[in-house]
Parts: sequence; C-alpha cells; structure tokens
Amino acid sequence: MTPYIHTRDQAKARARFLRTEEAGHGRNISHSAALEMVAHEQGWADWNTFSARLSNQPETPLQVGDRVCGSYLKQTFDGTVLSVTNRGEGTGFDVVIEFDLPVDVVTFDSFSNFRRRVNALISPGGTSFARTSDGVPHMVVQKADGLVV
Repeated sequence: MTPYIHTRDQAKARARFLRTEEAGHGRNISHSAALEMVAHEQGWADWNTFSARLSNQPETPLQVGDRVCGSYLKQTFDGTVLSVTNRGEGTGFDVVIEFDLPVDVVTFDSFSNFRRRVNALISPGGTSFARTSDGVPHMVVQKADGLVV
C-alpha cells in the first residue's frame, strides 16, 4: 500500500525511495520521472498538479495523543503526547508529555524528585536541544510503534 503524502518533503522522499527501488531492478530513472510516479500513485495527473496541492509546512513529528517512549534525564519512560507546538517553522517543537509512571529525575540516593508531566523543546528528530552537563540530551523521544520521530 502506498503511503498517503501531504507535504512536498514526503513526496520528494518517496521519489528518492522509488528511484532506489527502480535502480535495484536495473532501471535507472530521473528524479523528475520519480516525482511523476509519486503523483500518479497519489491519483494526480502529473507532478505539477500534485505539487500545487501539497503543503509547504514541515511535517510535525508528533501529534497529540501519540504514544511515545524514550528517555528523560537518563531515565526511560513510556507516555502520551498532550501538546505539540511548532517553533521556528519546523526546526523545533515544544512538546508536553505525560509519563505513564513518574520518573525520578534526581540521581542522589538521599532524596527523589518524581515528574509525571514534562515540557521539552525537541528537534524534528526527537532529541531535545537542552543537554545535561555531560552532553546527554535531556529528552530523546520516539513514537511507541518504534518509528523514530
């Protein structure tokens, strides 16, 4: 089944995939021919018509309600996305995630500080820009179905 495409970036990525697939079968095609194939897969007459209907907006890596997993301050978590806000035209996303189980964010043995809901600014790849003193991202998140954000 062909994936539904709604942005130009997705369409161009699909065209690159098709070119690689065709090359694997000994058929070299141009990028423009691959774009035409993508347009036809999506039910459009040609690339120009399809491209005019596509969004220029960057794809949002997470959606409200997505099940996610990852690490927060070096502690693993499973949770649900409560909010996503696009920052900088797709270069970063403010996310609010509620963990299934509270995460202890303190590394001292003498006390604990549990967090159940956190806010983070993440890259489109799912890694926070903020880092701990040893360089580890505060948050690394991916969809729970195993797809990297």
